[in-house]
Amino acid sequence: MLRILDSDHMSVLERGGAPALPLALKLETVPDEEIVTTIVNYAEQCKGWLAVTARAKGEVLIRAYLQLGQHLEVYTAMDILSYDVRAHAIFQSLQAQKIRIGTQDLKKSPIF
Repeated sequence: MLRILDSDHMSVLERGGAPALPLALKLETVPDEEIVTTIVNYAEQCKGWLAVTARAKGEVLIRAYLQLGQHLEVYTAMDILSYDVRAHAIFQSLQAQKIRIGTQDLKKSPIF
């Protein structure tokens, strides 16, 4: 069974520390090949990191690019589910049902 991490999970894992511990411990019990995320999450988080780098100057810019690189490393270490024709059809079906969830969250389906 796949465990699909959403952008909140990915952010917690990237930040690390005590807040990440419960999720990290839970993920230790799951085979690596069952832990995935989505291209929608990647795009969402990249948009945020690119905004940070666009505003940053000096040493803050250096740190921002280091963090962007770490972000890329985290995602390249995982399988990433694509947003394909099937995913788009499901997204449109959910939208048509007027489910009260944000648009980005309708495009992905976290299991945790």
